[in-house]
Amino acid sequence: MLPPIDAAPVTHTNLVYNQSVMLLFIITLKRPCTSHRFQVTIQQQISGVFIIMLAFLSRHSSILLILAAISGFLTPQASTAIFPYLPYILFFLMLFTLLGIQQKTLIRLLCKKRIWRYGLFHTLMMTVLSCGLGYLLGASGDLLLAISGIAATGSLFATPAIARSVGLDVLEAMAMTITSTLLMPICLYINLMIFQEGSFTLDLDLYLQRLLIFIVCPMLFSAFVYHYTPHDLLQHIHSKISQITIVLVFAFPFGLISPFRTLFNDSLEKALTYLLIATTICVLYFLAGFISFRKQGSNAALLVAITSANRNVLLTFTVAGSALGPDFVLLLGALQLPSYALPILVRFLNRHLIPQPAN
Repeated sequence: MLPPIDAAPVTHTNLVYNQSVMLLFIITLKRPCTSHRFQVTIQQQISGVFIIMLAFLSRHSSILLILAAISGFLTPQASTAIFPYLPYILFFLMLFTLLGIQQKTLIRLLCKKRIWRYGLFHTLMMTVLSCGLGYLLGASGDLLLAISGIAATGSLFATPAIARSVGLDVLEAMAMTITSTLLMPICLYINLMIFQEGSFTLDLDLYLQRLLIFIVCPMLFSAFVYHYTPHDLLQHIHSKISQITIVLVFAFPFGLISPFRTLFNDSLEKALTYLLIATTICVLYFLAGFISFRKQGSNAALLVAITSANRNVLLTFTVAGSALGPDFVLLLGALQLPSYALPILVRFLNRHLIPQPAN
């Protein structure tokens, strides 16, 4: 038989020890919960800072676009390095922009005559205006050929995102961009027949491929998302990603200006000459669009003006290549500075021409 075990006497020291052990045990149990709360708090703070940064970039996008072009000019190696990635960035830019547009509404808008009238204005009318003015000013044959190529070019794919950043109608901008892009090869072929002395070919297969990748596929994906995603959830998602679209636009002025920097390094006088020509073209298209559509209201006129001035010259060069002559590549780079300076002008005019709601 085992001897009985005597109970330890209960003393003040034992009580304090037992309470300390129990407290330590409770703290140990609660530590993972506290650590989890700490991690959640840090994640919320990082998310909040990210949202504030996106809001800041979106609010000051007009200034940041021209600063992106200047930054690309000052760092030509970085500009050249980002150039190959621009098609991928463009795809996501179009995708994110189209996610905020109901495709049935966009298609109905594309069926309206006024949108196609704008497309004819954007291509044929600007060809007559700019090439006629260039001819009267004594422009060379190569320069007239380059100007005709720019005039035939559809609107920049990033135009809807730029329109949203300055408070204009993104749906209308998207419809105008699509129609001008669809009319581009027709007008380009006519212009090359007039201004190109030698034989030429257009890479229509590559054009259709770009059209499929950057317009048709994002539209189909957007229609699929609209059909299978609840409207409230879709609006919530789009409100989060809409600010990212303008950030993606910064890559284009940064990555497309390197040819102009190369020209600048070779000849300062020649670079300034082409910058002056490019600025004149942008201002001419902007004023022509604004004045021609002024009767439809200041908002519509500003939208037409910036859509007309922004040109997708990279797509035109991809389709036509050397048929556009040597001056086209030089103008392609020089156009980036005046093109991406226009949002500042549009934001200023938007504040002063369009009545603001009273507080």
